[in-house]
Amino acid sequence: MLKTFLNLILLSACCIGFGGCAPNGEMTATAQKSKQAIIKNKGSDTMVNLAQAWAEAYTDVSPTASVEVSGGGSGTGVAALINGTVDIANCSRQIKPMELAQATENTGKVPQEFIVGYDALAVYVHQDNPLDRISIRELAEIYGERGTLTKWSQLGIAHEDCPSDKIIRISRQSNSGTYFYFREALLGKTRDFALGSLDLHGSKDVVEVVERTPCAIGYSGMGYATEHVKMLDVAIESGAPYYAPNLQNVLDKTYPIARPLYMYSLGEPTGEVKNYLDWIFSREGQSIVEKLGFVPLENEGSP
Repeated sequence: MLKTFLNLILLSACCIGFGGCAPNGEMTATAQKSKQAIIKNKGSDTMVNLAQAWAEAYTDVSPTASVEVSGGGSGTGVAALINGTVDIANCSRQIKPMELAQATENTGKVPQEFIVGYDALAVYVHQDNPLDRISIRELAEIYGERGTLTKWSQLGIAHEDCPSDKIIRISRQSNSGTYFYFREALLGKTRDFALGSLDLHGSKDVVEVVERTPCAIGYSGMGYATEHVKMLDVAIESGAPYYAPNLQNVLDKTYPIARPLYMYSLGEPTGEVKNYLDWIFSREGQSIVEKLGFVPLENEGSP
């Protein structure tokens, strides 16, 4: 009896020492978690919903991997890459040569670039706005410094739901890759945005503000569209063909404000990071791109 009691005490001590005993030789949740490969992924707010959807789906593909996703903007993701605190940075703009050099110097690893999909940057107005189309040149005069378009009537419409007739400009904060890309698409490198816009943190925020602001105009990824806003057809200039922001026009390269979506790995991807990127380029990974309103790659491949 005493021997049996001592054996039970010894067995209990072993279970405590090794994190708990599980039936049929299974590891406890704590032990399983400790064996997970954690992939840290940070950056673009445009891509954050897509990145989270990928991360959730990948747990079924590789139960031993955990992808931790956070936003903050493309600039935030690049800064984390430079500091060596993430495995993958999401960017809605291309990394700058200076940032590439800083990351390489700080970490000893050269960031590797992967295009994982495409996005049409849509121009949004309130659903009751009678405007249906706009040109890049007109957008430049709305958003650019010393711009000449400040009233809706200057665009040839009578906007009854906006009694002030004033165009309220909704924009993104300057650490956003969307901000960076939209400014360069409209204004090139020699002109800046005008002061006085309402600058928001996230892509979803832009659409939500336009939804409840009849006088507003804003820009965000086409995947954030709702039934309460209108996406305008866009042309390079008045008189040129106008194109809607949609999958086909992005693939045809006719929609004039479309861009690649990037992922940057810290150095050449290996192990679970490489497996994850390979899966993103697979048919399953690219189907999630299309499901969330972005444009998948024409040909699946691998990094």
